[in-house]
Amino acid sequence: MSAQTMRAGAFLTINLEAIVSNWRLLSKLAKPAECAAVVKADAYGLGAPEVAAALQEAGCKTFFVAHLDEGLVLRKAIGFRSRVFVLNGTPPGAEAEFLRSVLIPVVNTAGELAAWRSHACEAGRSMPVALHLDTGMARLGLSSGDVAMLAGDPSLLEGLSVELIMSHLACADEPAHRANQQQRREFAKLRSVFAKKARSSLANSSGIFLGQGFHGDLVRPGAALYGINPVPGAPNPMRQVVRLSARVLQLRDVPTGTRVGYGHTFCADRRMRLATLSIGYADGWPRTATTSVFFGGTRLPFAGRVSMDSIVVDATDCADLPGEGSFVDLLCPEQTVDDVASDAGTIGYEILTRLGQRFSREYQTHSMLRRSPTRSNST
Repeated sequence: MSAQTMRAGAFLTINLEAIVSNWRLLSKLAKPAECAAVVKADAYGLGAPEVAAALQEAGCKTFFVAHLDEGLVLRKAIGFRSRVFVLNGTPPGAEAEFLRSVLIPVVNTAGELAAWRSHACEAGRSMPVALHLDTGMARLGLSSGDVAMLAGDPSLLEGLSVELIMSHLACADEPAHRANQQQRREFAKLRSVFAKKARSSLANSSGIFLGQGFHGDLVRPGAALYGINPVPGAPNPMRQVVRLSARVLQLRDVPTGTRVGYGHTFCADRRMRLATLSIGYADGWPRTATTSVFFGGTRLPFAGRVSMDSIVVDATDCADLPGEGSFVDLLCPEQTVDDVASDAGTIGYEILTRLGQRFSREYQTHSMLRRSPTRSNST
């Protein structure tokens, strides 16, 4: 452990090798479809530059982000060897920025498509585009009416190279949900309007596990890459990616009846040894996740409410805890991201994307740790 990590209040270890392993597993399941990688929201909070660089080295050739600025960051990290799609399309007036950075917009509205086509005409060149079709989620995408308009007037796509036609599944994590087959059929119907050379994409992480009929030409896993279970209710086929550890700031012995934390919601029912940890909701730990931490496999339950910068746990039964300055684990093999999400009443996606920047971060690959200086901020 480096000196800088030892100064930190908490640190997050991100196993890039596990992310690559998860991508390879998903690629194998999706064959012959291409397996892309969704690295939006800073790779679900784990560091898009680091994650994308590792995946590109492993063979990933296509990435998805949500916003233009995310695409610009990614280009600096991985260069121009891979395709980068921007899911939320082009902000008004940003078309030239997309061209300079070789980013492909995912068009969601007829107006956005017209603006992109107009810019292509002005530039005198063919411009790449992806078309997002709404097949039943009612969130983003061209409507069936928009698709009919494009079918009736092919000139609306002149000057554009349609690189991908895609949609998004609303209920893929519920395999038996009838919406899955309804969306698959609707996508096939709308897809048939366009040239066959344009590739298709429907499956997200959970969609990959619905079978080959959902794969199309390209699948777009996100959460599964980062260890979140894509098949809820079944054993998780993905490797765990993160370990979150926090420093013990203080140890104290308290008598029976001692009340702890804001609101005095916890009362010691025996003589207890309490440990105060250097992590709280300002670091992204959910205030509603009042579960446990672990040291050497021993469970230390929370004692009271999560504070902004600290959490108190019951260390009475952990006789081997080294003491103040030692570290305990909040995310680890004994307690996964999905476990914490269940306790907090949310989903693993939110747990990961909330993890703040106050942690010291280390990236692990092939059993070696390397530090990313731009992400090494101690609390």
